[in-house]
Amino acid sequence: MLIYKIFRAPEWAQLQAEGQTQGAPIDLTDGYIHFSTAEQVIETVAKHFAGEPDLMLLAVDADAAGDTLKWEVSRGGALFPHLYRELSMPDVLWTKPLPLENGTHIFPDDMT
Repeated sequence: MLIYKIFRAPEWAQLQAEGQTQGAPIDLTDGYIHFSTAEQVIETVAKHFAGEPDLMLLAVDADAAGDTLKWEVSRGGALFPHLYRELSMPDVLWTKPLPLENGTHIFPDDMT
């Protein structure tokens, strides 16, 4: 199963440059890296990244994360995937930009 992380341009650049990251500021505050499922990610972007340009969508294999990935209750009582270790470039299966058109982020048609 794929899970998704949204990074702003500087966060994505840091991961590329350093090869690993503890995540965005919210991840550092909470002590884990926030991810969303395919069903959750559009709402996540609308709620936390509305109107922000230059976002990058990263896909990660949930099974490959093993026991460092915990499914925990979050927004609306839904289970969200949280990674309790650094994210590294080898974890990332693919990346795609999320262009902003007329105030709305455009997701890839095929997120697999």
